Amino acid sequence: MSLDVCVVGEINPDLILYGLPKELKPEEESLIGGFRLTLGSSSAIFAHNLSVLGTGVGMVSKIGADALGKMAFDWLASAGVDLSHVSFTSSKTSTGLTVILTQPEHRFILTYPGTMFELSYVDLDLDYIFSSRHLHLSSYFLHRALRPKIVDLFREAKAKGLSTSLDTNDDPEGKWGKDLLDVLPYVDIFFPNEREAKKIAGTDDLVQAIGKLAQVCQFVVVKLGSQGAIARKGSEEWRRQGMRVASVDSVGAGDSFDAGFIHRFLQGASPAECLEYADIAGAFSTTREGGTEAFTDRDSVEQFFHDHLDQR
Repeated sequence: MSLDVCVVGEINPDLILYGLPKELKPEEESLIGGFRLTLGSSSAIFAHNLSVLGTGVGMVSKIGADALGKMAFDWLASAGVDLSHVSFTSSKTSTGLTVILTQPEHRFILTYPGTMFELSYVDLDLDYIFSSRHLHLSSYFLHRALRPKIVDLFREAKAKGLSTSLDTNDDPEGKWGKDLLDVLPYVDIFFPNEREAKKIAGTDDLVQAIGKLAQVCQFVVVKLGSQGAIARKGSEEWRRQGMRVASVDSVGAGDSFDAGFIHRFLQGASPAECLEYADIAGAFSTTREGGTEAFTDRDSVEQFFHDHLDQR
């Protein structure tokens, strides 16, 4: 296959629970309205949905030799992602799992990291990675073994002529380490959400956060959920108001946004065009439960984009 994008990152399922009671009480059995076991993890959702959009995607990752790993592997394979460089751990560590407890106002996210803590620089086939046009990495703070060498990976990617993108996602430890700032100069497109941008920049003011980050990396794209997104490159700025859809579930919407943006970016589209496509991809993701379920129906994907491109 033609490898346009290589994703270095984690693969694990999401178990999403719906219809929870407002309050969970110790030792009492609570009933829920439903659940969905589906492909999770920022890296895998991004890879799956980007592949469905028509970009050639390969993944470098590590999973466990267990049922969860096989399910996630099969879900990605069904989307056409090249998994020839996904390895199985030699340890007894199992594939990770994220459990998401959804509430009307917010959600609780519980992650067992599993093999995502084990992926290290020695596991990477650099020739394979650098044979692509673009490198993407998600979940920066969850890659404990790889993290000390991520700056080297991005530096080498840029030296080889690749474009790069990064979505840090949350830092479970709440430290937002300064080592990230060493990586950002080698990042062409940085995809934080509003909370992450403020935490990384060390300010509660979004305008200041964007200004600070734009001085460090090439292109900052801040996701604002249903409110859209703001992109900044140097002194130029683009804004996109969020598209209104009948939303079912916002899990994975940010990763789908990233996929839509990179899909058009690699086609040479303008920043405004990339934002438009990303906004549609993120909105479409929310029309089904989980981060990839909407993208499993390729006819629906094509129809949704056809109906919403240039309609505003």
